[in-house]
Amino acid sequence: MDIRVLGPLTAEERGTSIVPSAGKPRQILALLAVCANEVVPVPKLIEEIWGAQMPRSAMTTLQTYILQLRRLLAGALPPQSPVTAKDVLVTRHGGYLLALPPESVDVQVYDRLVSEGRTAFESGDDRTASAVYRRALGIWRGTALVDVQVGPILDIELARLEESRLGVLERRIEAELRLGLHAELLTELIGLTKRHQLHEGLHAQCMTALFRSGRRWQALEIFQELRKRLVRELGLEPSPRLQLIHQAVLSGDPGLDFADGGVRARRIPASASPAA
Repeated sequence: MDIRVLGPLTAEERGTSIVPSAGKPRQILALLAVCANEVVPVPKLIEEIWGAQMPRSAMTTLQTYILQLRRLLAGALPPQSPVTAKDVLVTRHGGYLLALPPESVDVQVYDRLVSEGRTAFESGDDRTASAVYRRALGIWRGTALVDVQVGPILDIELARLEESRLGVLERRIEAELRLGLHAELLTELIGLTKRHQLHEGLHAQCMTALFRSGRRWQALEIFQELRKRLVRELGLEPSPRLQLIHQAVLSGDPGLDFADGGVRARRIPASASPAA
């Protein structure tokens, strides 16, 4: 079986879709897929579907939706399959579980790659970190579950996934900056700062890439535009780290340039204070 949630919801068994057309069963399938191989308690499923407006018939209706999903599964399984729909969509005490190999669900493959990339990143293996993070990001096909009505539980899960996606992107770019790929990253970083107009980490990376590409004036413009937005929208000044990078750009500090023969970029410590 192949289930994908990092984009439009798809779920197929031997080319046959098992995604229901009705909204609420789709929600149940989506939540079970995001939490694949974990028991999702009945109260959690009910909250996802109805929120605080739970009808008296909630339990019976939920069981009907589970039955509908099992019928779709049964229709997609081979006639002589030793696995039944109840083996895939399993009833557990107090809840339900979608039992699938981890490689069958894109979000579980993504989480595994993120873990592998983090290990490489933290050990300084930037080439491996870049490659693995690119594979993880390549699994995404757009906004997660873009075609599914989302309740309070899925909303939390999707916020977690989007935050993870942005964090992976930032670490991938950091690894590639450390590899000296600033020129290759410029177009992407400029676009990212336009989409994430208050994200200081991406702005810091964009300023660094511009500085290393001999475009100090543009790096300073990036800082000034961000500062205006932070003050206007949040009443905040840029973080000490970003102010330190600003000072480094102004002074042409070699700390923003390369060390180790031009292969690895030196980092400005996040804890350092800006120059007075």
